[in-house]
Amino acid sequence: MYENRLRDLREDNDLKQRDLAQLLQIHQTTYSDYELNRLNVPVTALHTLADFYQVSVDYLLGRTNEKKPYAKR
Repeated sequence: MYENRLRDLREDNDLKQRDLAQLLQIHQTTYSDYELNRLNVPVTALHTLADFYQVSVDYLLGRTNEKKPYAKR
């Protein structure tokens, strides 16, 4: 399910896959594989994406529909 969230967030923010690939310091094809659920997104990348989009990792993973990130400790 999270592949839809990744694509939807990217498109909602008018970003290209290469923009997120640069953020994560990976190839665009690797990011594409994340969106297509061909590769699992590493935890560090999930944290980076959640911080970038200001959402929770649980939202990215489809575990909640609440976008609001958790309070930082």
